Amino acid sequence: MAGRPAAHPEVLCSLQPGRTSEVIMKPPHHVALLLFFCTSLLLCALTPVKAIIWREAEALVNWKASLADADESLGSWSIANSTSLCRWTHITCNSARHIRELDLTDATLNGTLDDFDFSAFPHLDKLTLCNNSLYGTIPAGIGNLTSLVVLQIVSNPSLRGAIPRSIWQLKHLTVLELVHLGLDDTLPEEVGNLTILEELDLGSVTLTGSIPLTMGMLMKLRFLSLEGNNLTGSIPLEIGNMTELQEMHFSDNYLEGQLPGTTTHLRKLQDLFLSDNQLGGHIVPKLGNSSHLDTVAIAHNNFTGPFPSSICIGGALRIIIAGYNGFTSLHRHIFQNCTALQSVDFTANNIVADLKDCFGMAGIDLSGNSLSQEIPNGLTTLLGLRYLNLSGNHLSGSVPRDIGNLVLLEALDLSQNQLSGEIPPSFVDLKSMSTLNLSSNGLSGRIPMGSQLQTLVDPSIYSNNPGLCGFPLKDCELINVDRKWNNPCRR
Repeated sequence: MAGRPAAHPEVLCSLQPGRTSEVIMKPPHHVALLLFFCTSLLLCALTPVKAIIWREAEALVNWKASLADADESLGSWSIANSTSLCRWTHITCNSARHIRELDLTDATLNGTLDDFDFSAFPHLDKLTLCNNSLYGTIPAGIGNLTSLVVLQIVSNPSLRGAIPRSIWQLKHLTVLELVHLGLDDTLPEEVGNLTILEELDLGSVTLTGSIPLTMGMLMKLRFLSLEGNNLTGSIPLEIGNMTELQEMHFSDNYLEGQLPGTTTHLRKLQDLFLSDNQLGGHIVPKLGNSSHLDTVAIAHNNFTGPFPSSICIGGALRIIIAGYNGFTSLHRHIFQNCTALQSVDFTANNIVADLKDCFGMAGIDLSGNSLSQEIPNGLTTLLGLRYLNLSGNHLSGSVPRDIGNLVLLEALDLSQNQLSGEIPPSFVDLKSMSTLNLSSNGLSGRIPMGSQLQTLVDPSIYSNNPGLCGFPLKDCELINVDRKWNNPCRR
């Protein structure tokens, strides 16, 4: 329009009191300075947050590029999609949109951790790398995850080398799980640095050496597993300091010596797994001081003497697995308080005991001991019994006549004893029976006929009982004919 100056290309938008926004003409150099000043203020406000988020996204994308065939499981990870970082798969963000959790369980990862920039994640409190195909080593840079609370690296058997010492400096850790890895290391004294740790699982990672005394400094620990390693030496006395401990798993190592008496301080202990070691001597008599004790598995060691009579003092015990040791006796009232007991296995010990003291459970295995006398009739009152193994003892007399009361019995092994007489007719009532062995006794007469017994077609389950006949052995009538013809006086 004529008489109106043309608008200058460099303008500043402002609001003045009482007026709507209008274009105010300023000299070009002032405009540039003001624009620069305002832009700088805006960038100062936004850059720290955006820069960190950008760095997190960039670090993940760079690591993804080092992995083989990662597009399928990590398809959403791309710089072009960085504004939606918190919607990427396997990622959880906090309220400030920083990555808080990275859970890569079953993500089919195939590659190393060498290009993972741990320092890019100052807010990460949980890292889970389970069930993948990672290989190489665990970098020392993992110690840069200074906010980490939970670290789980599980079932990556091609991860090798040592456990980085920097892990033992992550003092916010409450859960540390390094399990089923191909590592080769010792357990250092620095493990005692993790004083707020509640769960420590270092199972099947080929640890060697001994358990450090500093383990006793983990007084908040509730779960401890060192099973499936090559640990040697003894269990330290300091283990008794971990009074919050509920589960202790030391099976499948080469530990020796006695179970320390300080284990009686673990009054919250529920599960004790010590099988397949070289532990020996007498077990501390007050092992059962924990009223929560649920499972005791100490098979395949060298324990001797009487089994501790206090084992059921809390009444919660369900399972005892103590086979292949040198236990010699069971106290008469050992199972008196075992109202929850379901299974007892004392296979291949040197136990001399009265079976009357072993009542009140769903499964009994006392095979390969020195049990003698007759099978008590009271055994047939255990109506919940599902399996019974008394093989390889010195039991005599007959099979209890009312054994058919055990209608839930699925497995029965009375082989290699000195039982005699006939198999009682009530055997036909054992309709749940799927496994039976009565071989190598002195039983005689006809094998009872029943619908379930007819499914047990292997004749070896009755072998070495010269007087037995009937299915699946030779028919009794044929045996009588054979006997007649083999006896000259009856021809």
